[in-house]
Amino acid sequence: MVIRDLANSIVTFLPLDEANQAKKNNIYQIRLKRVQDDEWSISLFTLCSEGWECDGVVYPKITWMKNELLSKLAKWSTEDKKSEFKSTLSLIAVDKYSQLYQCLKEKYRDMVKVWPEVTDPEKFVYEDVAIATYLLILWEEERSQKQLREKQSFVDLGCGNGLLVHILSNEGHPGRGIDVRRRKIWDMYGPQTILEESAILPNDDYLFPDTDWIIGNHSDELTPWLPVIASRSSYSCCYFVLPCCFFNFYGKYNRKSTKKTQYREYLDFVKEVGDQCGFNVEEDCLRIPSTKRVCLIGMSRTYPPTQEKLIDEQRTLYIKSQHTDSLGLSSKSSLDQDDSRHLDCHASDTQVGNLDSSLVPPEKLTESWMPGFQPREKEERIRNCALLPRDFIDKTVLQVAKLLLDSNSEEKDPRINDQSKSVWDTGRSLTLREVAEHLEVDTLQKLKNECGGLQTLLRNNHQVFEVINSNVSIRDWRQEVHTNTNKRRPEAKRTAPSDVLKTRLCWFYVNHPSGCPRAAESCPYAHGAEELRPSLMPRKNRNSAPDGYCSSSLVLM
Repeated sequence: MVIRDLANSIVTFLPLDEANQAKKNNIYQIRLKRVQDDEWSISLFTLCSEGWECDGVVYPKITWMKNELLSKLAKWSTEDKKSEFKSTLSLIAVDKYSQLYQCLKEKYRDMVKVWPEVTDPEKFVYEDVAIATYLLILWEEERSQKQLREKQSFVDLGCGNGLLVHILSNEGHPGRGIDVRRRKIWDMYGPQTILEESAILPNDDYLFPDTDWIIGNHSDELTPWLPVIASRSSYSCCYFVLPCCFFNFYGKYNRKSTKKTQYREYLDFVKEVGDQCGFNVEEDCLRIPSTKRVCLIGMSRTYPPTQEKLIDEQRTLYIKSQHTDSLGLSSKSSLDQDDSRHLDCHASDTQVGNLDSSLVPPEKLTESWMPGFQPREKEERIRNCALLPRDFIDKTVLQVAKLLLDSNSEEKDPRINDQSKSVWDTGRSLTLREVAEHLEVDTLQKLKNECGGLQTLLRNNHQVFEVINSNVSIRDWRQEVHTNTNKRRPEAKRTAPSDVLKTRLCWFYVNHPSGCPRAAESCPYAHGAEELRPSLMPRKNRNSAPDGYCSSSLVLM
């Protein structure tokens, strides 16, 4: 329930339970107040912050509301800008959605407690509950419009953890999910949830003529193929796709214009595919905890069934033209994409890799609609820079640090040149682009193959660097100490465990021309070999050394 006090510019939000009783713990207000003249302030008030219940969707975290929501409200209320996207839940009844979401959230909330995957359970459970709610309402309205008696069937291509399939099946819709890699959680669902481990190829053997809906929820390299598969499965087959990572028919999607955001341009591309396949494509925004929340839906066709052969010839020509475009743009630099845009992915490997033929039955290895398409690898390859060669990481870290410290004399604090060295050299701040311009082509190529590229490598070495808003600088641990004294951190993060103290050499002590900014007794790393202690932690079988230690003997001067 929302109570608007227009006279005092106050909006009160009262969450209701199944008995329509207010949940006192989650009552909050947003207040607008004039400061002076045209200056206004916006504030958040909660009735019981200690007992606040958070589910990540209907009840977000108070810290998020305070630190993120208020600034967004202030921005939205003052900017005069037409949105690139449709309003949220524009294609369905919002009241029905809200009621059903509450029911499903309660029904499946225990999944958060038993989630066996390494991904964030709160985000993925409630996101899939929200997507399932949307589809169930959409399908209910479709049955009413088309006077259908039976619930729609579905196939979820690239189903990942399979939770969406599990919910839809439990709610009475016959269907199954297919993914190239089996997940741990699949074993928890029971026999009524049908999940198959198989690679999906875009050819005539992977059509679903008896299926009402094809679903693609963060389906990555399959995303542009969803409308094609649905259109060729049967004239009555519909599709729902929620694009996330940017892929065309052949590989990574390359931007063609700078007048739109990359996300908006990619959505337009996927919509164009649906148009070319003969669908009336509709767009909507979901209510999910993700920045990539725009879905595209094809529920009807633009042509009669008698023109199917002609339209399919047009589809074929369109797909071939996209193959040509992909080859023509393959040499284009992707430096602009070296940021954190893909962090909303479902913790999946978006690399288009070599086909594991063991996942495809021999009878289904027929000619592809586009020769050269490769589904992802069965084994998920770690691409967060952690498995890069250690000497490569050390060399790159030292090179970037040297670049930040080798600033012009007028950029430096003049006291740094004082022989007393009372001022520690913090160097300068550069953008990721400026740093990349000083790295070798081979280095950039290796980083390009990793998720997040250069930014990920620098953030992995957080003991040395600080990366904020795409700006890189040397981390000043004196400032960190000062900041942490003003913020109450979780108990587990305030101090390092005693069994890891002084078990690694301090990067600054070894490599920085001014040494470590912290005294030896205040630094958790060893200042010299004489301080090193044997590590009691079990050593991981990985190719990278622990954070903070650089094995190279090169010293910055």
